[in-house]
Amino acid sequence: MKPDVAARKKPSSKRASLGQEIATTPPTGGDMAFLHTTLCQVGLPRSKTSGREYQRRSGSDWLIVRAGSLDMGDGKGPVEQAIPYGAMPRLALAFISTYAKRYKTREVPIGDSAYEFLKLIGTAKDGNMPSKTGYKMLQTQLHALAACHMQLGNGKGLTINTQIAKKFQVWAGNAEQPGLWPGVLTLDIDYYDALLEGGVPLDQRALMALSGSALALDVYCWLAHRLHRIEGRSLLLRWASLRDQFGQDYTGPEADKNFKKKFLPALEKVLEVYPQAKVKRASGTGGGLMFFPSAPPIAKT
Repeated sequence: MKPDVAARKKPSSKRASLGQEIATTPPTGGDMAFLHTTLCQVGLPRSKTSGREYQRRSGSDWLIVRAGSLDMGDGKGPVEQAIPYGAMPRLALAFISTYAKRYKTREVPIGDSAYEFLKLIGTAKDGNMPSKTGYKMLQTQLHALAACHMQLGNGKGLTINTQIAKKFQVWAGNAEQPGLWPGVLTLDIDYYDALLEGGVPLDQRALMALSGSALALDVYCWLAHRLHRIEGRSLLLRWASLRDQFGQDYTGPEADKNFKKKFLPALEKVLEVYPQAKVKRASGTGGGLMFFPSAPPIAKT
């Protein structure tokens, strides 16, 4: 079934090439990534948020993120951190979760420098040093991720109270200074245990292809988690439901219209690197999309 989601745009040559590779070359062990089940259903904020708490709900799954504090090593006590947002903490979470699940360890090496970590999560290449803005964004987002507190619920009576990092050494200085980079992040035991029990397998190649868009990453992770679990012939979601899932920040009389303008291009990108996904436009009042049972990005073994 060919996806019929929007007027076709010429895909980027890099993403089209990756999509072809994914369609024709089964993933190897190194291509497999993982993310916690609830975080595939309800993700972190995609843009900067005000306040110290963020809540999202999708179906029976829900997530609460509370901003935390870190000791910055200056003897002045705890410093409040922001709530993590955007693509970078999503990629960092996928890398950290993948390493922990693959090697059954809470001690996750995160490179010898900020530049090395950017290479590990796929946002920097050899010889391509991050800008001052990119480096500062990594510093801000990784500090925020390490400091935040999370509550995850699945609607079945289970609530997980956790932090991502049990122990984390902050850093300062420039991107290349290994002496000022933490090197290792120690996962909180509750998050680690929950990850081992509920990690969704993803294709690392697809994550890299979508690394520039937090929305595309969210759509990919949701489809990877949801499509192979559809019961019956199809699942119909109207635009209002899709906006509730992915665009809760869109409000007002033209909320659905504005949301579609952002969502459909992101979905196009996702379908290029998730060729097994079967999605098409829905007809009739309310519009929306129809999702069909599809093979997951990583075949079950």
